[in-house]
Amino acid sequence: MPPAARIQRDHNRPAPPALLAEAGAAVLAASLAVRLMPFRYLAQRLSRGENGAAQADAETVYWLRRAVLAWARRLPWRALCFEQGLAAFALLRRRRLAATLHYGAATIGGELKAHVWVTSGNTEVVGCENKEDYGLLARFPT
Repeated sequence: MPPAARIQRDHNRPAPPALLAEAGAAVLAASLAVRLMPFRYLAQRLSRGENGAAQADAETVYWLRRAVLAWARRLPWRALCFEQGLAAFALLRRRRLAATLHYGAATIGGELKAHVWVTSGNTEVVGCENKEDYGLLARFPT
């Protein structure tokens, strides 16, 4: 199945208001978690619970991605891949859908860079555009 980003959509149609509100709360919570919680605590939280059996369909992925990225662009602070990934992971888990958060690293231009991306089964959700550039360090849930 092709990545949901390649599916043609009506970009003039806004995301459902309830989803936008939920995504906004998820991005805010993820931003606070990244700033206030040690990584080991976040890792424990991400590893808890059952992963949903059902893979998210392309339509669900499209709207979740669109809502998360809309909030990430509009916040007065930077919500980067980690915050976006945590938010998308939470939105998928809340719907009892399969969600895997991948944490990778690479040396780019002599600097160590980290990156987070989320998949639902084989479907790419957020942050997957350049995942091949990073070596996988951890996957949650483990």
